[in-house]
Amino acid sequence: MVATAIIAAPAFAAEPPPLSLYGSLPGVERAAMSASGARVALIGRVGEKRTLVLLDEAKKPLRAVDLGDAKVRGLYWAGDDRVLLYKSDTTNLGAGFTTDRAELFTMLVIPVGQEKPWIVFDHNERITGGVQGFYGIQQREGRYYGYFGGITLEGDFRSTPYLRTTDPMLYEVDLVTGKTLEIARRYEGEGFRDWLIGNDGKVRAWLDFEARSGKWEVQNAKGQRIAQGVNRLGQVSLVGLGGTPGTVILAEEPEGQDGRWTEIPESGGEAKEIMVGTNVDHAYFDENSRQFIGWREEADRPAYHFSDAFRQKVANATVKAFPGLSVHIQGWNDAFDKLLVMTEGVGDPQTWWRVNIRTGAAGELGVSYPMDAGSVGPMQMVNYKAGDGLDIAAVLTLPPGREAKNLPVIVMPHGGPTARDYPGFDWWVQALASRGYAVLQPNFRGSDGYGVAFRRAGNREWGRKMQSDISDGLAWLAAQGIADPKRACIVGASYGGYAALAGVTLQQGLYRCAVAVAGVSDVAKLVATDLRASAYDKTMKAALAEEIGAKTDLKAISPVAFAARADAPVMLIHGKDDLRVPFEQSKAMDAALRAAGKPVELVVLPGEDHYLSRSATRLAMLEALVRFVTAHNPPDAGR
Repeated sequence: MVATAIIAAPAFAAEPPPLSLYGSLPGVERAAMSASGARVALIGRVGEKRTLVLLDEAKKPLRAVDLGDAKVRGLYWAGDDRVLLYKSDTTNLGAGFTTDRAELFTMLVIPVGQEKPWIVFDHNERITGGVQGFYGIQQREGRYYGYFGGITLEGDFRSTPYLRTTDPMLYEVDLVTGKTLEIARRYEGEGFRDWLIGNDGKVRAWLDFEARSGKWEVQNAKGQRIAQGVNRLGQVSLVGLGGTPGTVILAEEPEGQDGRWTEIPESGGEAKEIMVGTNVDHAYFDENSRQFIGWREEADRPAYHFSDAFRQKVANATVKAFPGLSVHIQGWNDAFDKLLVMTEGVGDPQTWWRVNIRTGAAGELGVSYPMDAGSVGPMQMVNYKAGDGLDIAAVLTLPPGREAKNLPVIVMPHGGPTARDYPGFDWWVQALASRGYAVLQPNFRGSDGYGVAFRRAGNREWGRKMQSDISDGLAWLAAQGIADPKRACIVGASYGGYAALAGVTLQQGLYRCAVAVAGVSDVAKLVATDLRASAYDKTMKAALAEEIGAKTDLKAISPVAFAARADAPVMLIHGKDDLRVPFEQSKAMDAALRAAGKPVELVVLPGEDHYLSRSATRLAMLEALVRFVTAHNPPDAGR
C-alpha cells in the first residue's frame, strides 16, 4: 500500500499545557441559537463553575445559571425568550423494576428574564419518571409548546394512582404556563410506539413495533395503516415529516440488506425510496413546517446538503470561510442568515463562532480548550490494510513539535463499537500527544460511517477480526517508521476498554501496558445485564446475538477468562454510577488479575457515569491514565 503523506507537526512551547486544561470541562461545551439569531445560550466554565450563560447580540450576558455537576444532554431555544436544558441523573428505582438503577431525564425551562426556572411535569402528580422522550418544540399562534413522553399513573378519584406500565403517553406542554395536555396514548403490548408531530401540534403519524414477532406498522392521523413490515432486530424508525408535503420518512435496515429511507404518503399509497446511495449522519427539519430540508453527510469532515438553494449557498460559504478545518454547523435562526458554528482541526482546539451571513462577519464566542495553536497535536486520516485485505481508516495524531519518526505510540480504539473517530480535537488524544505520544484511533470493522456492509463485517468479531484490525494499525505505523512497535500501549473506553483488555489477554506480545476505562471484561455477564434491564426483550436478545454472538461463544472472547495470560500491566478506571457498563465489570477483572498474580491498578470514580460527565472525576481519570502510561511506556526515547 502507498504510504500516506504525514503532516508536519508545528513548533510548540517546550512545556506542554497542564493536564487540567484537557481534563476539566471545556470552556464551551454546548451552545444553541434563538429563533431570531439575536441570542445565544452557551454552557461552559465561568471561573471554576460550570454555567449556562445567555448572551445578546453584543455578547452582553442576559442571565447566568450555575449548573453544578448537572449531566447536560441537550440545549434548545423556544423562540427568543426561554431556553430548554435537557439533563439526566442516576436514580435508584427500588423494588419492582427490571433494574436497580436508571438514568432519568429532566427538561428544565429557563426564561431569559428573572422568572424562576421550572421542570416539565414537575407539578403533575400523575406523571412520574421525568421526561421519557423529547419530540421537539413548535410555535403556534405566538406561543411555544414542547412535546414529551411521560409515564402516567393509573386510577381515578376513587382509587390511589398506581404504576401499571412504564410505556409513556405523549404530552403537549405550554412552555410559558407549564400546562400539560395528553395528545396520544401509549403502546399497549410488548414493544414501543414512536410519534411524529405536525406544525399544528397534532400527531401526524405513529410507528408501532411488536417485539415478540418483529412486526411493525405506521398509521396516519386517522389511524389508517400506511406501511407495515417485519424487522426482527427492531431496526426501523420514523425520521420525520418528508420534504414532499403530506409524507413521512421511515428508516429501516432489513436483515441482510442495505439500510433505506422511504417517503410514505400520509393518505396511503406507494412509498418512494429516497436518499439512495447517500451516507446520512444527521437529518435537518424546518423549525416551523417540521418538514425535511437537508442532511449532513457522514464523512471525515462534515459536508452539508440542503434542498433549498439559499440554505445550500449559506452552508457552502460557511464551510469555505474556515479552510482546512472541520466546520460543525450547530444551529441557525429561522431566516438561516445567522449561524452558530464550531470549528476544530490542526491548530484549532474547538472554537465557537456566531456567523452573520448578511454582513459576512464571524464573531468568536469562546474556545473549548484555550491553548495556542502550536500546542495542538496535528491530526489526519490515514489508511491501511487489515490482515484479510479490508481497508481500514484511522485518525493519526502526532505530538506537537516532534518528527514523525520512531515515536512511542498509544493505540486508542473507540467505544460503541458502532461509532467512529474523526480528525478533530479529542481531549484524551491531545493530552497524550502533548506528552510526546503518537496516537492512533482505528475505525476497525464494525465501526459506523463506512456503510452497512462494513458495520456488519464486525458482527460476531469481538476479540477476533475487530481486534486484529486494531493491531494491524500498529504494524502499519511501525512499517512506515512513524512508531516504535516496542513502545506501544493500548487505551480505550467502553468497547475500546474491552479492546484494551483483549489486547493484552486474547492477544500477546504487542503492548507494554493497557488502560481500560469503563471497559467490558465479561461479555456474557454484560449481555445478561442488558437482557435483564430490557425485561428479556426478544428484540434485544436477537440484536445482541447478531452483533456479539451466541451465549456459548462469549467466554472465548471475554478477557476476564484469560486474565492469567495478561502479558502487560493493566489499569482499570470505572465510574461507580455507570449504568451502561456496570462497575462490576472492572471489579471482576481486577479480582481475576490479582488472583493470577498480574500487575493491576483499579481507579474508582465516585458518582461518575459511563460518559465522564463530571469535571473532577474527568480530570482524575486523565491524571491516572497519563501517570500509568508514562510509567510503563516513557515518552522519551532514552528510557
